[in-house]
Amino acid sequence: MSVSTNPARLQDLAPIAPKLAAPAQTFDFDLAVVGLGYVGLPTTLAFRETGHRVLALDASPARLAAVANQDVDLLQEDRCRLVRALADPTFELTQDASRLGRAAAVVICVPTPVDDYLVPDLTILKKACATVVENAVPGQVILLTSTTYVGSTWDLLGAPLTASGFDVGKDISVAFSPERINPGADSFAHEDVPRVVGGITRSCGDAAAALLATSVREIYVASSAETAEMCKLLENTFRAVNIALANEFADICNSLSLNVKEVIDAASTKPYGYMPFLPGPGVGGHCIPCDPHYLLWQMKKARLNSPVIEQAMNAISVRPRRVVERAIHALAERDRYIHTAKVLVVGLAYKPDVADLRQSPALEIISGLLSEGAEVHFYDPRFETLSLPGHQMLYGVADPRSVDADLTIVHTTHSDVDLAWLADEKIVLDTTYRLTDLPQLVRL
Repeated sequence: MSVSTNPARLQDLAPIAPKLAAPAQTFDFDLAVVGLGYVGLPTTLAFRETGHRVLALDASPARLAAVANQDVDLLQEDRCRLVRALADPTFELTQDASRLGRAAAVVICVPTPVDDYLVPDLTILKKACATVVENAVPGQVILLTSTTYVGSTWDLLGAPLTASGFDVGKDISVAFSPERINPGADSFAHEDVPRVVGGITRSCGDAAAALLATSVREIYVASSAETAEMCKLLENTFRAVNIALANEFADICNSLSLNVKEVIDAASTKPYGYMPFLPGPGVGGHCIPCDPHYLLWQMKKARLNSPVIEQAMNAISVRPRRVVERAIHALAERDRYIHTAKVLVVGLAYKPDVADLRQSPALEIISGLLSEGAEVHFYDPRFETLSLPGHQMLYGVADPRSVDADLTIVHTTHSDVDLAWLADEKIVLDTTYRLTDLPQLVRL
């Protein structure tokens, strides 16, 4: 296990580890995880795999039942971990928040979405933090991992705990460590992904680092919780801005009759100063569509401007409509009209190899096509039906060739789905920029 910090904080965490082990002798659980969603459940399983006694808490009985029945979307490795966890008597699922006081550490992993006006919706986070504060006991380490605005750790945990009589940094430790889980991707094992952590005090950061050191190999101890909070916002804002740039380059290359994928591949041969980003139909999931808006919201409250970030998020938001417009033009170029066309959308998930529709561009694309009068079908083995506001229920097709589509839009390419049949489709609109060698292929 290695640790990197600014020079003033360079340290060996080995002497700190007993701080975590000592209170565990008087607690029933080594840690409790609050929230068992796409981040919380893999986090829970990773900690349990290292031998921790884990209490897994979720406010939803339905989610707890799904976890208990293994009816959850997980990578194969995490699915195996879940089987082992459920057979382990030291692993418990619960909805009873009063049991949090029986855990030496509490890790908060709950969603932090935005509302319809792109304003942070802190309802779930505030409730979770209030519950943790209400059940906090001396000696605990409380670690917030949910992406949020800068200052949240103090506002939602530090200040309320202080008001409750705790001396933060002495009789209880509070820190922030942004989650780093990539759903559907198994290229990096949990323990191999470095973690950043920052505490309300130095001792808080050290205690949280000792906790994390039991499940990951490398830790960067930041000088404050606020630095760690901003770190996460930078990571995902960086991705958003570069995706917007890649989309813009795709449009430029199309206007110059160039293949943007070839241009990106060529640029990727440079071993420094460049990182490839592929264009696409938009962004989905929880991180990129939401996280930069937490930063923009905070900047607006401070009456500061962030023009680059604002332009990037605006450009990303209109990308699904760009797909609909390109579909209309692709059909018109072949003397077909959208209001009489059959359109097949391949892949609903926001990214490959997940059963996750959160913020998926496919939803807006399909809604737009239906509003234009098209007959729309979808093919994604991970979903049987699709319900969209203002439209009838859609049912997925088992055999995409049965649709006889006038236009096929490739939105998501799952690694376990054979797409060889696309060679026989009339028009294929590739929004992923991953397909080649199809004579009927058109680009976004």
